[in-house]
Amino acid sequence: MPSRLEAYRVQAYNTAKLSENKMHDDAVAKRFGFSGGLVPGVDVMAYMMHLPVRKWGRAFLEHGLIEARFVKPVYDGEIANVTGEESDGVVSIEVESRGQLCATGTASLPVSAPSLSIADFPPTAPVPERRPVNEASYELGKWLATVPRTWAGEAATEYLTDVRERDPIYVREGLGHPGLLQRVMNKVLVDNAILGPWIHVGSRMQLLAASHSGDELTARARVTGNYEKKGHRFVELDALVVANGKTPLAHCQHIAIYQPREQAAA
Repeated sequence: MPSRLEAYRVQAYNTAKLSENKMHDDAVAKRFGFSGGLVPGVDVMAYMMHLPVRKWGRAFLEHGLIEARFVKPVYDGEIANVTGEESDGVVSIEVESRGQLCATGTASLPVSAPSLSIADFPPTAPVPERRPVNEASYELGKWLATVPRTWAGEAATEYLTDVRERDPIYVREGLGHPGLLQRVMNKVLVDNAILGPWIHVGSRMQLLAASHSGDELTARARVTGNYEKKGHRFVELDALVVANGKTPLAHCQHIAIYQPREQAAA
């Protein structure tokens, strides 16, 4: 019989107001039919991760599986209610805000992390010079990489504050929040092209090892989809997020609209 998990309530915070992605800017987002700048999907996914980490603890950070799909925006300052229901070892997660369903997903805890060879994701480098995005930026089968990034000390603490994370496990055990791995996945797109406003649509992330505060994080990604749908251009990535150039942390599938359709003027 399904059992309800204790709900998690977050006052959402738009961490990307000043980012290159102007979909997080109020004025620009309204041109695309939104009420204001969007809270990043990767941060909404971080809110969702609170439930399985609270349930399974470090084991989830070491080999948990989470999927998320973003269906409506979460806006800065609004309350996001994260609810979960467990059935047969799978937690179904929903995020609601302003009376609307904003995100759905599932989380589970496999017996162990799947076997995956880092050799299947060869090291590469981001483009030497970013150019305005076009279809060739994310050509099917192309390998993409990110500039190395590290969240340590104050940066790690600031991240936990930004995503409103209250679980003490990260500070107590010196661990990196898995939401950071999703931020690195976004950088696969950003580090290889100059994007206009764009939208993270959904992700699947199989964790392979717990990350540690201060790890140098990179992603090695292959483009598995590039297509048009309803006037939007989508890209799909299959990637490995790696710590310190050697330790696989997560196998990720990432979907984004890299060229969204603008709303027709009223």
